Amino acid sequence: MTTRILPVVGDADAARSITTLLSQLPDAEPAGPVGDSTSLIDTLARLAAESVEELPEVVLVHERIGPVPALELIREVALRFPAVGVVLVTTDASPGLFSAAMDAGARGLVGLPLSYEELAQRVQAAAGWSVGVRRHLGPGGDVFTGPGGTVVTVSGAKGGVGTTVTAVQLALAAQASGRTTGLADMDLQSGDVASYLDVQFRRSIVDLSTIQDISPRVLQDAVFSHQSGIGLLLAPAEGERGEEINERSVRQVVSALRNRYEVVVIDCGTQMNSANAAAIEMADITLLVTTPDVVSVRAAKRMVRLWDRLQIRKAEETVTVVNRFTRNTEIQPPLVERITGTRVSRVTIPANFKELQASVDAGRMQDLEAKSTVKQALWGLAGELGLVKIPETGEKQGRFKGDRGSIGVLRGRSKSR
Repeated sequence: MTTRILPVVGDADAARSITTLLSQLPDAEPAGPVGDSTSLIDTLARLAAESVEELPEVVLVHERIGPVPALELIREVALRFPAVGVVLVTTDASPGLFSAAMDAGARGLVGLPLSYEELAQRVQAAAGWSVGVRRHLGPGGDVFTGPGGTVVTVSGAKGGVGTTVTAVQLALAAQASGRTTGLADMDLQSGDVASYLDVQFRRSIVDLSTIQDISPRVLQDAVFSHQSGIGLLLAPAEGERGEEINERSVRQVVSALRNRYEVVVIDCGTQMNSANAAAIEMADITLLVTTPDVVSVRAAKRMVRLWDRLQIRKAEETVTVVNRFTRNTEIQPPLVERITGTRVSRVTIPANFKELQASVDAGRMQDLEAKSTVKQALWGLAGELGLVKIPETGEKQGRFKGDRGSIGVLRGRSKSR
């Protein structure tokens, strides 16, 4: 049987060396090397869209690939394309890295400089595993083939600043514009997304905490389909169960959501733990919600510094949203930007709780009136962040009233640090 092998190597010299050695393996059919993580995912998605059988049996990932780090890339490939055996090529063959690579979903590890015998053994083992998985999956196997969506995390500088309202309205705006949208509640001890959207639920993110490989079918079983069209992954009803969610499971969950939806909004609440820290690190856009008062702005500054110390997110990669803003307040957005070192969104959310009260008390934020200035501002923020589809010329204008002139996409950093 011929084994198709796809090397993923950014360095030209290393690519030549690996390709030369692969061509000497018996029954091996090495493809031309792929130079970065984005090209790899695009290539595999294109092949999987035709058939699982079109995928290579083995993917070799070099340790210095980018922009997504090697272990993160292996995790994404293992999640989206479980019929592909991934082997990590690295100079560090320590037990610690071996364990981390296996946890990410690799089927083997090959040390540098390359040895013919070791490479042949690892490729053969990964290929055999791949063939077995394909036999199990059968035609049209259960794999993710989507392009991968935009992940936005929403955190609060402190409690009560409007984090959940912001997250919910951003998700509603993206869904209403025609984007497939998921909303995850990772305020694990006290999440209220279900209360704001009038949802009674049995399944939650905890149901995914012990699953090693989250397939599309497994994810679908845990997601609640809301009447608005949003897919909801909710926090546990029993707050103490939030401790069952760790960094590894969050990374799997976020990757699964990213590959199912065009837009994923994650409510991270105000308390930092390893779970929502992982979500913030993986996000394309990170929002920090504050109100224009001394206590909240100081809390925002502390949060930004905490993220920087933990190497989760740099200040300049964070977008601060000023909620409950009034023109005569002493603390204006430029001052917030200067104090926190973040980028403050051009859209500010007005202070008008009276507009929200009826919808909040009824637990039906989806019914907030279109003329609400708060809703217009939040949907305008969604436009500024690039979360909504822009209407074609000739379509009705004003669907996202308040977002004119705010179409610039605010992307966070690349996945590599």
